[in-house]
Amino acid sequence: MAILGSLLKRGIKLTNVVQRKKLNPAKMQKKTFSKLVAKARYTEIGKKYGFEEVLSAALFEDDKSYYRLFSKNVPIYDYNKIYEEWWNRTLEGEKDITWPGRVNYFALSSGTSEAASKYIPVTKSMSKAIQKTSIRQILTLGRYPSLPSTVYEKGYLMLGGSTNLTFRGNHFEGDLSGITASQIPFWFQRFYKPGKEIAQERDWAVKLDEITEQAAQWDIGFVVGVPAWIQLLMEKIIAHYKVRNIHEIWPNLEVFCHGGVSFEPYKQGFEKLLGRPITYIETYLASEGFIAYQTHPNADGMQLVLDNGIFFEFIPFTEENFSADGELLGKPKTLMIDEVEEGRDYALLLSTCSGAWRYMIGDTIRFTSKAHSEIVITGRTKHFLSLCGEHLSVDNMNKAVELASHELGITVREFTVAGIRYDPLFAHHWYVGTDDPVDPETLRQVIDQKLKELNDDYTVERRHALRDVFLTVLPSSTFYKWMESKGKMGGQHKFPRVLKKTLISDWEVFLATKGVQIEADRKVRAEGLND
Repeated sequence: MAILGSLLKRGIKLTNVVQRKKLNPAKMQKKTFSKLVAKARYTEIGKKYGFEEVLSAALFEDDKSYYRLFSKNVPIYDYNKIYEEWWNRTLEGEKDITWPGRVNYFALSSGTSEAASKYIPVTKSMSKAIQKTSIRQILTLGRYPSLPSTVYEKGYLMLGGSTNLTFRGNHFEGDLSGITASQIPFWFQRFYKPGKEIAQERDWAVKLDEITEQAAQWDIGFVVGVPAWIQLLMEKIIAHYKVRNIHEIWPNLEVFCHGGVSFEPYKQGFEKLLGRPITYIETYLASEGFIAYQTHPNADGMQLVLDNGIFFEFIPFTEENFSADGELLGKPKTLMIDEVEEGRDYALLLSTCSGAWRYMIGDTIRFTSKAHSEIVITGRTKHFLSLCGEHLSVDNMNKAVELASHELGITVREFTVAGIRYDPLFAHHWYVGTDDPVDPETLRQVIDQKLKELNDDYTVERRHALRDVFLTVLPSSTFYKWMESKGKMGGQHKFPRVLKKTLISDWEVFLATKGVQIEADRKVRAEGLND
């Protein structure tokens, strides 16, 4: 056994021996907040919003006056607002704007709905925080009794964006996974796959080909990445080597660490590629920071990272606070970690060591355990459907697709939903990507029924304003071709689960070029109902 592998294994075992201290989320978050504000108090944003005064309140007062002062002084920012006011100066090379010093790295992120790239600052402090949290997550593997001791010596395949970053005169920019992979500690290099050379490849198709060619030479124990792209790679490897499953190539594969989207819709198809069960671990790593990760095998969610460079606030995700298009309304009351409730949806605000302050990341979460600060991601503020009060979340959609896939014995690779006017009322149009034979009408009925079982509001509106549901079955390749046309293949890119505004027409125009007649599908359905 390699020396490094022995040390890592020993350190992981110690996590099972040492009793985990009980979480004090409020105390941990106050300490994190104080560190952030202390570090940034002399920046431009810190001077404008009185961080010095806020810090004094945090250090010398026992109540929550520091938070009331902070939330009163600092407005809530979305990306456009913080970029126009602050981050554009950071991007131009100015120092001490929202975090001390100059920012040398920017993660390019367009989420799943924006056409233009967003430039998210990635400071040295944030890079260190991401590495620290990544190591913590590795150490939690000691809580998974089913993992053999030999797994800690195996390779880690991290399928992300290119590490060949673009230099823009005063900074480097690229996919966050490419930035973090380019900064992997020297001691981890021997475990890391696909290695520096392949990791630099920018052409996604070429990268997958090169990984496939090398795959049989690697002893992979861990795979890390977005489910859709990992599944695509594994299918490619299986086909290339003419084997039955991925375990014939990687017999020691034990762990899939996934994030970015819900794994539920992918799981059934993914498991067809395996020779035996493996362990799944969920993470929540965004361009803005490493937010949460699963800490033990029986967890109902992921534990927020409370003491490593991120201060969290929560906005109740209600009609009083958000419009039907997911826009923030007025000045909502925000909550701290000890004020939230289990079972309710919240929009997430972050203040970070990358210079984000009260930044609305766009995700919605739900607490599954307040005592352990464990959450699940329920969707996006702009990726839900409530045309007439149906309040359909991405979480509902994922679960309905998972249940329908299981009932009909099919693998759904991708899906998206558009809310449309269906005079005089409304309708939903589902687009489902599967390569298995399935009757679209049967699939439509099953998904519609599952949603009624999952969501009472949906059930009510299906009897009233939500007049109908349409469904178009497409080859899964159609979704990937659309992603490719947008320059969003691979890395952390995901297909949007909900289409709104211009994305609807953009998608329908694209489908028309592929010979898909959307209006004809709707007309046939309507005529069938009228017969």
